[in-house]
Amino acid sequence: MTEIKGYNLPDDLYYHEEHSWARVDGDKVTVGMTDFFQKEAGDIVFVDLPEEEDEVEQGEVCGKIQSRKWIGKLVAPVSGEIVEVNEDLDEDTSLINTDPYGKGWILVIEASDLDDELENLMHGDAVLEFIEKEIKRAEEEKAKG
Repeated sequence: MTEIKGYNLPDDLYYHEEHSWARVDGDKVTVGMTDFFQKEAGDIVFVDLPEEEDEVEQGEVCGKIQSRKWIGKLVAPVSGEIVEVNEDLDEDTSLINTDPYGKGWILVIEASDLDDELENLMHGDAVLEFIEKEIKRAEEEKAKG
């Protein structure tokens, strides 16, 4: 686990630029939102997620996540079929805030083109550079008021 300015980033995950993460296990990919996303969003109060058996494409908006401040989008990090949705979020959306990389996972996709699509995601040093820029951008926006 790498920490940058208080934001946690597990080293074994792949990341999409819209702040979704992907944990690969064979052809199945567990998806959630990053620690940066949940901290910037604030308390998550509602999630609107796709159904099991829905097909998604990499980069496609497949759900909405609402906090008290704003509505964000869940972007599919890979293409494939939704095979599981975290039903615990129906009762407790705060899991995305309290455990974004564990109990706050959002859905599982059975990937259709995993090897090629992983090349489009960030991993390792690339995600560290990206998140540092995102932190700087967020700090500048907050400074503007």
